[in-house]
This record gives sequence, structure tokens and C-alpha cells, in this order.
Amino acid sequence: MWKEKLGNYLIDVSKYFLTGVFIASLVKDLEDMRWLIYTISGTVAAILLIAGLLLTNQKKEEK
Repeated sequence: MWKEKLGNYLIDVSKYFLTGVFIASLVKDLEDMRWLIYTISGTVAAILLIAGLLLTNQKKEEK
């Protein structure tokens, strides 16, 4: 049960991470570091999303 809740949490954090970076880029011009920030944030968000999906899709053990 806790793995499913942790998975849902990681998926939500992934969405918020991408949204935060997108909104920050609209508010402030990131200049030369724009592609670096997009690459790092995209990678972190993808890792969190994959980890969340793996945790939520694990089959429950039958007793």
C-alpha cells in the first residue's frame, strides 16, 4: 500500500517540477542557461515519473 502512495507522490512531484520550471522560464529570462535547466529538469522529472509508475504498477502478492 505504501508503495502505491509513494508512486502517486512521485508522479505528482514530477508534474510540479516541470510546471515550476516552465513558469519560472516565463517569469524570468533564463538567458544562456535555458537549455541546461530544461535538460536537467526534464531528466529529473522523467526519472521521478518512471519511478512513480514502477511503484504504482507493481502487482500485489496474493495471500
